[in-house]
Amino acid sequence: MKQIYLILFLLGITTMLSYSQRFEGGLLGGLNASQVDGDTFSGYHKAGIVLGGYAQTNLSSNVFAAMELKFAQKGSRNIDSLATDGQIKYIMRLNYAEMPIYLGIRTGERIALLAGISAGYLVRGTEYNDYGKLPPEDQHPFNAFDVEAMIGFRFKMTDRLFVDMRGAYSVLPIRQKITGLSLYYWRDNQFNNLLNTTVIYRLDF
Repeated sequence: MKQIYLILFLLGITTMLSYSQRFEGGLLGGLNASQVDGDTFSGYHKAGIVLGGYAQTNLSSNVFAAMELKFAQKGSRNIDSLATDGQIKYIMRLNYAEMPIYLGIRTGERIALLAGISAGYLVRGTEYNDYGKLPPEDQHPFNAFDVEAMIGFRFKMTDRLFVDMRGAYSVLPIRQKITGLSLYYWRDNQFNNLLNTTVIYRLDF
């Protein structure tokens, strides 16, 4: 329920920003394919939803600046959930409220290149194994804030519909390795590493 209220709050702020005549705005939704560097698994096996809104303004005919407010699910997943070869099921679920700020450069009528930075606040972080949520003595907190560098491109489908594809990586660790602690799922300092596909719908106000 807290997540639903958060999404509604972010969408409300974005809508108010978009009322300015210099800005356009709209809604966005999509999927993250994520992993966490610093664990003992590899591959973008953790899927998560992305929901929010955006506001955008043109700086010139070919350059625009934009800001988003969104809810994003990230984390890590061991796909070998049957405990074969000595492996144990592991899932890390991280829910963030995020505010990306970025520049776009239009390279043609339909393509724009994107680059920017995103600040995120961890709403909830939980880890699971074969027996459910990790017990309190095995839980190690994540940093409350995450800062990611991101790069990608935007494809214009219609005057209102766009598709973004981006890659993002944490600038600072989301959780630092504890000296002397040995766990099967935790190898080093951990960083969010994700691929994101988002559909953007522009609204007229």
